[in-house]
This record gives sequence, C-alpha cells and structure tokens, in this order.
Amino acid sequence: MSARANTRWLIAAIYAPFGVLHVVSSHGFLKIMPPGIPFPRDVVIFTGLCEIAGAAGLLLPRTRRLAGIMLALYALCVWPANIYHALSGVSVPPLPSSWWYHGPRLLLQPVFIWAPLWAAAVISWPFRTIPRSSDGKT
Repeated sequence: MSARANTRWLIAAIYAPFGVLHVVSSHGFLKIMPPGIPFPRDVVIFTGLCEIAGAAGLLLPRTRRLAGIMLALYALCVWPANIYHALSGVSVPPLPSSWWYHGPRLLLQPVFIWAPLWAAAVISWPFRTIPRSSDGKT
C-alpha cells in the first residue's frame, strides 16, 4: 500500500471513532467550546457527523478529494476550540490538562490540516520535486 493510502486509513481510523464520540457523548465536548458559539451541543454533534463522513469519504475514490478538502477545513475550524481548551484551564477527562498535551496538540494542528489534503492527492507538497528545465536551471 502506498504512503498516501496508509495515511488515508490512519486518518479515517482517527476521525471515525472521534466522530462517534462527538455524537454519542456530546456533553463531554461542550466544556471546550469557546463562549459565544451558538447552539454548542448541535455544533458538537454536527462536527462529529463531519468527522464520520470525512473518514468514510476519504476511503472512497469517488469522494476522496472532497473529503480531504473538507477534513482540512474542519481541522482549521476546530483550531479555536483547541486554543480555548489549552488556555481556559478547563479539565476534560480523559484528556490531559498539561501543556505536555496542549503544546504538541496546537503545534501539530497544521499537520492535521495538511494530512488529509496530501492523503487525498489534493496537494503533493512537500514531496513533489521541482522539475528542472533542459538547461539545468529550475
């Protein structure tokens, strides 16, 4: 299996169960919702459904590209909740409350945005080489 295929399966294996958790245990995620988000429980459930749909869509060739784009947008949109969770001091067991968790989580968010785009072949960066012209210049 290719690296992209392995990445698709890994992303799906992460997003699908978390999506189910968002839907069936939405109350646990309400604590990390930034204040001012309207209908927070509905938003948590909706994001869970998005995670499930994105995970499934990433595995199907026909929907892969759209799913990759939507999962990247999803990861971008939930970043404020991750920042709020890190800065608010809200405890959400079983997640750790230390910066040993929050620091890497926030720093890796760009990877969570990039990975579905790469796995769905929406982008090739940074692995595609720049073709050289026939005179040896780039």
